[in-house]
Amino acid sequence: MATQVFKIADSLKKDVKYTFCPGCDHGVAVRLVAEVLDELGVREKSIVAASIGCSVTIYDFLNVDAIESPHGRALAVATGVKRAKPDKFVFSYSGDGDFASIGLAESMHAALRGENVSAICINNTTYGMTGGQLGPTTLLGQVTTTSPTGRNVEYYGYPIKIAEHIAMCDGTAFSARVSLDTVANIKKAKQAIKKAFEVQEKGLGFGFVEILSSCPTNWRMTPEQAHDRVRNDMMQVFKPGIYKDITANN
Repeated sequence: MATQVFKIADSLKKDVKYTFCPGCDHGVAVRLVAEVLDELGVREKSIVAASIGCSVTIYDFLNVDAIESPHGRALAVATGVKRAKPDKFVFSYSGDGDFASIGLAESMHAALRGENVSAICINNTTYGMTGGQLGPTTLLGQVTTTSPTGRNVEYYGYPIKIAEHIAMCDGTAFSARVSLDTVANIKKAKQAIKKAFEVQEKGLGFGFVEILSSCPTNWRMTPEQAHDRVRNDMMQVFKPGIYKDITANN
């Protein structure tokens, strides 16, 4: 008898058109979220607040209730939903531009208030959907359509280290940064997502995971080259790891 080695998560819709670019890590991230929802048994009560950007299409793939948020306001929407429906499992799914630029106030204050929601942020150092402009996490020296000579400190300032800032908020229960460049790191990413979701289920406060992701299309690279860049460039600035876990000693 054949042994099943893989099962499509019940939290994923079946027979939908795949809309992410070839080599984009959003597909892996969405799959991990779906698997964790299944494992925690929260699919039936889940509501995702989708942001604006490539991340918005998460509601095309997840078999859960969803609400589309104005640009940068995913966590404001998630806050409202959770406060109105505290019995629901509520999380947001955003890109770094949405989460840490136009939505930075909403993101930081959700953490500062200790909102009992979870947040996933995909960091690909650019605005992917709109053509590869400079974003809040664009690396120093990185060429984008709006920084054609590369990001420099004098004009653009420094890239924001999201996981560290969220970790400093008193209301944060869990904050981590992970990557999807290898199988081993994908497994670590899933563990981090699960922990960020578990702290919500336990009523402990804000759970957050920053996922380092490739963007082959706007980086003008092959998928393999893009993952090399994640390892060799992004991970040197944005160090993977757990930055806060209030359950670590429990």
